[in-house]
Amino acid sequence: MDEGATTSDSSAAETFDPDLIHAIFKLVWRRRAGKGAGGGGSIEDIDAERAPETSRRNRSTTANATALKVSCELLRIFVTEAIQRSAFIAEAEDGAVIEPTHLERVLPQLLLDF
Repeated sequence: MDEGATTSDSSAAETFDPDLIHAIFKLVWRRRAGKGAGGGGSIEDIDAERAPETSRRNRSTTANATALKVSCELLRIFVTEAIQRSAFIAEAEDGAVIEPTHLERVLPQLLLDF
């Protein structure tokens, strides 16, 4: 095995696409705005600049690039930890495959830890 390939693979930890995470955030923000404002708001409204005359309730919600980058890293760490804990449970049960039940067993403590 080529040592250079191993070093580059381990140092280049893949993470979630910031555009994907931003789209998920916008979806959640839109749904929350819809519940509070009687169903109004669209995805396009969320990125719009806030007009000075708008109230706090009607302001759009945005995320800057640094916040998205940190959110992607937190999500990557969360998913990695979930897989590692599930693999540990599967290995303890002499299984070679992580089953949904393994994830279900580790999820409550994982959520408390994060």
